[in-house]
Amino acid sequence: MTVEQNVLQQHSQKHQQTLLNQLREVTGTTDVQLLQQALQVSNGDLVEAVAFLTEKNAKVPQQDEATYYQTTQVGNDRYISVGSQADTNVIDLTGDDKDDLQRAIALSLEESSRAFRETGITDEEQAISRVLEASIAENKASLKRTHTEVWSDSPNPHDRKRMENCPVGLKNVGNTCWFSAVIQSLFNLLEFQRLVLHYSPPARVQDLPRNQKEHRNLPFMQELRNLFSLMVGSKRKYVDPSRAVEILKDAFKSSESQQQDVSEFTHKLLDWLEDAFQMKAEEDREGEKPKNPMVELFYGRFLAVGVLEGKKFENTEMFGQYPLQVNGFKDLHECLEAAMIEGEIESLHSSAENSAKSGQEHWFTELPPVLTFELSRFEFNQALGRPEKIHNKLEFPSMLYMDRYMDRNREITRIKREEIRRLKEHLTLLQQRLERYLSYGSGPKRFPLADVLQYAMEFASSKPVCTSPVEDIDTSAPPGGTMGQPLPTSSTAEQGPSSLPPEGSAPMTQQRVPIHKPFTQSRLPPDLPMHPAPRHITDEELRVLEGCLHRWRSEVENDTRDLQGSISRIHRTIELMYSDKSMMQVPYRLHAVLVHEGQANAGHYWAYIYDPHQHRWMKYNDISVTKSSWEELVRDSFGGYRNASAYCLMYINDKKPFLIEEEFDKETGQMLSGLDKLPPDLKAYVTEDNGLFDKEVEEWDTLQARKAQQEKLALAAAAETSAAMKSPQAMNTDPGSPNNSVPLPDPEYMEQPSPTDDSKHLQEDTERAISKAVAEQQEERSPEGLLSAAIKVEYTRLLRFAQEDTALENDYRLQHVIVYFIQNQAPKKILERTLLMQFADRNLGFDERCKSIMKVARAKLDLIKPEEVNMEEYEMWHQDYRNFRETTIFLMIGLELFQKKSFVEALMYLIYSYQYNRELLVKGLYRGHDEELIGHYRRECLLKLNDNAAGMFESGEEPEVSKGLSIMNELVVPCIPLLLVHDTEKDLLAVEDMRNRWCSYLGQEMEPNLQEKLTDFLPKLLDCSTEIKSFHDPPKLPTYSTLELVERYSRVMASLSRVPADGR
Repeated sequence: MTVEQNVLQQHSQKHQQTLLNQLREVTGTTDVQLLQQALQVSNGDLVEAVAFLTEKNAKVPQQDEATYYQTTQVGNDRYISVGSQADTNVIDLTGDDKDDLQRAIALSLEESSRAFRETGITDEEQAISRVLEASIAENKASLKRTHTEVWSDSPNPHDRKRMENCPVGLKNVGNTCWFSAVIQSLFNLLEFQRLVLHYSPPARVQDLPRNQKEHRNLPFMQELRNLFSLMVGSKRKYVDPSRAVEILKDAFKSSESQQQDVSEFTHKLLDWLEDAFQMKAEEDREGEKPKNPMVELFYGRFLAVGVLEGKKFENTEMFGQYPLQVNGFKDLHECLEAAMIEGEIESLHSSAENSAKSGQEHWFTELPPVLTFELSRFEFNQALGRPEKIHNKLEFPSMLYMDRYMDRNREITRIKREEIRRLKEHLTLLQQRLERYLSYGSGPKRFPLADVLQYAMEFASSKPVCTSPVEDIDTSAPPGGTMGQPLPTSSTAEQGPSSLPPEGSAPMTQQRVPIHKPFTQSRLPPDLPMHPAPRHITDEELRVLEGCLHRWRSEVENDTRDLQGSISRIHRTIELMYSDKSMMQVPYRLHAVLVHEGQANAGHYWAYIYDPHQHRWMKYNDISVTKSSWEELVRDSFGGYRNASAYCLMYINDKKPFLIEEEFDKETGQMLSGLDKLPPDLKAYVTEDNGLFDKEVEEWDTLQARKAQQEKLALAAAAETSAAMKSPQAMNTDPGSPNNSVPLPDPEYMEQPSPTDDSKHLQEDTERAISKAVAEQQEERSPEGLLSAAIKVEYTRLLRFAQEDTALENDYRLQHVIVYFIQNQAPKKILERTLLMQFADRNLGFDERCKSIMKVARAKLDLIKPEEVNMEEYEMWHQDYRNFRETTIFLMIGLELFQKKSFVEALMYLIYSYQYNRELLVKGLYRGHDEELIGHYRRECLLKLNDNAAGMFESGEEPEVSKGLSIMNELVVPCIPLLLVHDTEKDLLAVEDMRNRWCSYLGQEMEPNLQEKLTDFLPKLLDCSTEIKSFHDPPKLPTYSTLELVERYSRVMASLSRVPADGR
């Protein structure tokens, strides 16, 4: 076959596949054979093919035998949809009310067909292009965002610096999380990584690409190589894949925007890579059949063994991503079993040639080293007219044995499948029998038979009651407790109206009877029997009945246990059916799981990838790369209880370690890492990029040093001015002084509000509530009515604050104690007394109406009895609120000092805010502030002090060394037990960092006096005891009004979102 003929054949095959995809999308039919037959009958006319498939009540025509038997060509292998279990019923689009829809479909298909004829670009390619264009547009839009928005880079390059040996993330450049998930999964296949990194374009196309495919694929391969090289050796925490996405976008032309399935992108990506490597393989092996490494890595073969109208056939076909249906299956093996069998296959195992049954089995003849399963979690809802995601739970193993699906095990697998089928039939019968025991009865309500017999036994054994169940109830009080005429007994009822008391007679003496409240009273009144009982039963009857019921119940329980045991044994037998060694020779280990969270039309993608060298799972979520676990993977990937589930599983042959083996130097035998893994051109590329990043870091550090110097000079000038104004008795603020406590804050922290500020603020709120109540109360104008209305207005306002979901800086608990009480579910009596106290304020008297309301409130307070409100509990709640405000002030001042880099002064405020806050949180989640936030800044403050002290020690100068060790001994070391006592991972890591910093000096040369001081100091630092031996007293807090506290707290919390968490 000539090259021209080969190109024409491939073009024809792809055009046919495009027509199949269009028919599948329009009609909902997934049966490939039926779609191919429709195209054949219509001679390629799409309109006639749709009419053929959608004809009302149409029967499926007989399929052309030659078409069914035809072996698929290699060029079209990767498009085969195998093992589809979707419903093949034809969607009825015809009818009297669907002519417009039919014409629209026809026009759409005609337009699509014409576009292909004119441009030569398939709908599949156009759809991918639309996704890429949307991504690029989003990326360009993101360039206009401010630096606080989601996809922006931190201005501080230290935040973007890669930690040693940590994998590199990929920046989401606008709805490209799907790109990141796929690329990371492939990059972590080290064999694939090596193939891409060491790819070199064919020499004949170095100057000018010959065709569109080369023009598209070769630049993309170069950008993919650049991207992979940065992921190997970059100093950046994450890299930008925009240029590779740009190449993808430029490969196609489109004008519309449409969401594309990620599996299609993966398929297309591998298609382009295959084409690129095919060009290289053809050049390297002229005259021989070239081997394409992408095909050898990702493509396998299966044998389709089928029967059509009693005639058997066998076809060998290639596959790449193997599609599996999720709906209706509980685990991966069930999906595979269903995908390997299509139609009715009983005739496969018989010699009857005249059977009318048709079907086929798939048997793998050759599995690829990388086996990818595409999980179909999206289906079209015909009723709603839109696609929906399938959230069903689907389990999959970390080690998958493929022996049962191999052609060489065909016979033994068929035997085992037949045995499993027989066991499942028997299992169904046993479960049906068990169900009759567990759900006994003929009505809508069913009960376990053993319980029914037990209830009958309890009824028979109950104390006999010889009277009517109505006669022993006290008839003096009818239900509901309302007093009236006594209920007539049966004898009085028979006597008729003459038995009633005559008119004018004296009424009966009525006694108060306890009222039975069925919804608030858990037990029946004592005069009612607890349960029914037989009227008449002799001892002989009871003895015989009890004997029968006991015996029957024992028989039922034994039968139930036997059935349950048999069911368990059958389940176990089925589970172990393929567990013998002969069926565990083809192991595939789970390498990557690609996860989608969201719905069919929108969502987010990330990947879990196994690191075989560290023996742990890693989570790749755009720029974030974190350690994970199998448990987290299961929670996010199996589905069933949230919107996240796996859509693609990538397994690798566990007997082919080259897939994940590191590369070693042939001369030294040392493992290659970092830049050593790269060819010269990529090494130069990454070195240049790292140089640019180093320059950015250096410029940032220079800028920050200049700012720090300017601030230092300004502070020094301010200190000189302040010293001239202070008295000589000013306290010493040398942090190195052993008797020195934390110095007082700046004068701005010592602003003392007038004692009436809080009461004035509360008085204004109260007066507003009264004014609003007066405006709303048009009828009730008494002081009591107005007080009740005003309290309701105020409580409604505060309740709205308590229920509002606010930002961190807007904490309404600081504005009013009632908000704090509501969020922490304080007793109603506490809330009522607190509100009365607010309205009983003697300063509430700007007019007579307010005075009268104040007097009523004070009178109500006086009427509250001691037993109605527990004053100790009342005081406890208010003390908790005072503690909350005090904790808030500690936190606020500590954060303000931390942001000013006054770490010595900030430490005690942060330490005490954490301790007091923890005591509050013990009582309830909303009693205090975010523990993680306070813990973070406490930890960061200690790390900063440790760094400063270590820097002073490294200077070697005596004053600096003494000052640094003093900071450690007096501030850092006493706080280390506080980090160890609660055993949180981040605190433990911080302690280890501090200790490692000082232990690193042990192997260094230093002066003898420094060595002696280090030797004395290290035992204190390395003490693992959690006992707090010595500590500073808490700093003295200034007093703040409510308005000032709210304003300052809001300001400092708002600044946290603008400043990186490490304080830089």
